[in-house]
Amino acid sequence: MTSDGKAWFVGAGPGAADLLTLRAARVIAEADIVIWAASLVHADVLDHARPGAEVIDSSQLPIEGVLPLYQRAAEQGLTVARIHSGDPALWGAVQEQLELCSALGLAVEIVPGVSSFTAVAAIVGRELTVPEVAQSVILTRLEGGKTPMPPGERVRDFARHGTTMALFLSAARSGQVQAELLAGGYPEDTPAVVAYQATWPDELVVRCTVGTLEATVKQHKLWKHTLFLVGPALAAEGTRSHLYHPGHFHTFRRAEPAARAELRRQPGARTGGTATPGHTP
Repeated sequence: MTSDGKAWFVGAGPGAADLLTLRAARVIAEADIVIWAASLVHADVLDHARPGAEVIDSSQLPIEGVLPLYQRAAEQGLTVARIHSGDPALWGAVQEQLELCSALGLAVEIVPGVSSFTAVAAIVGRELTVPEVAQSVILTRLEGGKTPMPPGERVRDFARHGTTMALFLSAARSGQVQAELLAGGYPEDTPAVVAYQATWPDELVVRCTVGTLEATVKQHKLWKHTLFLVGPALAAEGTRSHLYHPGHFHTFRRAEPAARAELRRQPGARTGGTATPGHTP
């Protein structure tokens, strides 16, 4: 059985209402029912809701408390905008809701949002994938929390890669986070960033190191809504992407011969090929 109704799962971004995408703002403005969590989403995003829309705070509701709203949308052909903090793809409990909507015959669509880890990188003015320093970003959280972690997903195991890591949902156990990072091989002087409520009016973003992470968190009395970034890319300088080197060529640009010869002499250099749009090798 299908319905004329629809549920949109909307990424609200890290906090600031002007970090919503244009699509997210449009979906919220057109919705008959807007569901948001006051504990996670800034109230300013509700400025996009139309007058007369039914606005529901889900912060005190289990998924069973939201289900009747999806049922009503399916039965009455209504549009629901379910607003999630950050990007719905990350720790949004979206998959289980998609399955519920599917069982109701309610069409669904997801609107991606700005994640807090990219927002924090922007705030501190750092690229997380610095050439020759870090070309991967690990998104994870500390094991042992409310939701069990799958086997093999431990912070110390991820830390062995030595690349950039973003740790969500872990501030309440900062001492354990620090111990796991060190046990995995990050040196104590590895740069780190502690970010509370990034892009909110009361945001707090502090630079520290892996060795001082616990002390920094406890000094500022943080235990929720806090993200950690760690890794050498947070302080690296002096490297450059080969893509913008004059010796590199691709479909739209010829290489300068002398620069190309110089680049090809560098160990492991790859000086040709086509880059994926939006990504810098």
